[in-house]
Amino acid sequence: MNKFRTDVSVSPSSQPIDHKNKVLTVGSCFADAIGVRLQQNKFPTLVNPFGVVYNPASIHKALRYAIHQEPPPDHSYLQYQQIYHNYDFHSELSAADKSDLTAAISNRIGATHYFLKDASCLFITYGTAWIYTRNDTGETVANCHKMPAAIFTKSLLSENEIVHSFDLLHKELLSFNPEIKIIITLSPVRHIKDTLELNSVSKSVLRVACHHIASSFRSVEYFPAFEMMMDDLRDYRFYKPDMLHPSETAEEYIWEKFSDRYFVPETKTFLKQWKSMRTALAHKPFHPASEAHQQFLKETLKKLEELKTFVNVDEEMTAVRSQMK
Repeated sequence: MNKFRTDVSVSPSSQPIDHKNKVLTVGSCFADAIGVRLQQNKFPTLVNPFGVVYNPASIHKALRYAIHQEPPPDHSYLQYQQIYHNYDFHSELSAADKSDLTAAISNRIGATHYFLKDASCLFITYGTAWIYTRNDTGETVANCHKMPAAIFTKSLLSENEIVHSFDLLHKELLSFNPEIKIIITLSPVRHIKDTLELNSVSKSVLRVACHHIASSFRSVEYFPAFEMMMDDLRDYRFYKPDMLHPSETAEEYIWEKFSDRYFVPETKTFLKQWKSMRTALAHKPFHPASEAHQQFLKETLKKLEELKTFVNVDEEMTAVRSQMK
């Protein structure tokens, strides 16, 4: 029979992830997509603590802040329309008072520092190789925060610049946490603000850089999410209405491929059980006090008791008990 699609096959990783492993995800919005699914499935995960960051230079800089528990310099703060921001972080980290923003950023850096110290896996997603550099300081920004384009210079990171930046981060990271493994991936989301042509240039540079990074560093693996979206799911039914971001179906498909690569059979068995449990926990009864629903709650609580030796389900058990009469 003829094949009607191009399957991107993945082999099991030699360094699998289980529920004892802490995972930090950073980078583009695809880091959110994977991170949220890890959280939903009870993996101890810290998801994009610095907000969405797209370019490798800024992702690496944010991670170095966390490694050294170092605050960003004062000149990285700015005020726009009475709101304070920081050039090294996403606009979700903003405040009407500068001291509040400084405290919030310090807390994020501190929390990430302690999480990263004994994390087993760092998941990095690169989104674009285009960067904006401040004309006054020469520093690359993670976000322009709607400031005038004239105060920045736009340029394209080279493959060598990305690999060199990663090399510096890698040395500091392994000194900080020698056991950590790193998964890098290329975001499948197109950046049409740069035009489709220049988006292709950017993605090409990033993909070549990822290839050299994964080939050069033993602790690094490349996960082909970009290829899955571009070469396997080649149909607009796998996109959200903006025709740029992967749909829920596409994200779920890529998550299944991620599971095939990084989860051992025992973990996959748990995920099936937990999927059924999440459905049960989301159930909204018409008659909460009915005998049938109360029996359903008892059975759900019993299943949670069986799972609690595997993962922490205290919150879920408390929620079920609160409904019992």
